[in-house]
Amino acid sequence: MKRESLHQPFEIVYKTLDEYPKEEHRHLFFELVYVISGTGIQCINQNRFSYRTGHMFLLTPDDCHSFDIETTTEFFFLRFTDIYIKSKAFHTEDIQRLEFILQNANHQPGCVLKNLPDKQLVRPIVEAIIREYVNRDLYNQELIGQLVNTLIVIVARNIARYMPEKTNAQTDERALAILNYIQNHIYEPEKIRAEAVSQHFGISETYLGRYFKKHTGVTLQQYITNYRTKLIEARLLHSAMRINEIAAELGFTDESHLNKFFRKQKGLSPTVFRKNGSRVASN
Repeated sequence: MKRESLHQPFEIVYKTLDEYPKEEHRHLFFELVYVISGTGIQCINQNRFSYRTGHMFLLTPDDCHSFDIETTTEFFFLRFTDIYIKSKAFHTEDIQRLEFILQNANHQPGCVLKNLPDKQLVRPIVEAIIREYVNRDLYNQELIGQLVNTLIVIVARNIARYMPEKTNAQTDERALAILNYIQNHIYEPEKIRAEAVSQHFGISETYLGRYFKKHTGVTLQQYITNYRTKLIEARLLHSAMRINEIAAELGFTDESHLNKFFRKQKGLSPTVFRKNGSRVASN
């Protein structure tokens, strides 16, 4: 499998494509992909997600990915390294937090922009970066650098919404390993039951419960429930998947099971949530 490297702190690429290279590949750097226009399928780590105008994806080092283009797509790519994160571009006190968030992002397909105001903010920033990049006007490099930093921080803020509030760069390594394990197996309910998690990490269920809450501020079950709820929300708002397809993907018994779960968490059905969300997004 092809592995691509980056030989500068960050790189900007703007392409209009009718077809994406067929070969899946991995990066040795971070890559933000913004869809300026077009539709298709994003494939990442053997998962697939429908993309459309306004979606943004984060690809982390060693993610395996490709795109299946359905209609001509304008892509904006921002590639950057952890060296850039550690550079003077960011405040010293923010570097550990930024690096932690980006490295521990859930590496699943889907738009990383969950917050509507942020989604509305990203497009003009991307357009400004492209404009400066093309026109090469006075101080364009300085402006591009500032805009790139803003884009990275916006993405980090949206990713952070999926993490327990107490989790930070100093969190115990085993706690981070448990979080990553849950994220990697969120589509396999039998593997994220307390018994299965405790067996995987070689600790008792009782200790697992105390340990997880101490380091994350929430119980294991609360985290899994909150995480599954946010994944359902993202698919309802940012994909054309049917509710029975979402239920199957996330390991619910059937559509009725997902409806009951979602209504308990949000107080309304997935259908109503999607309808309300679509109305807000179109304003």
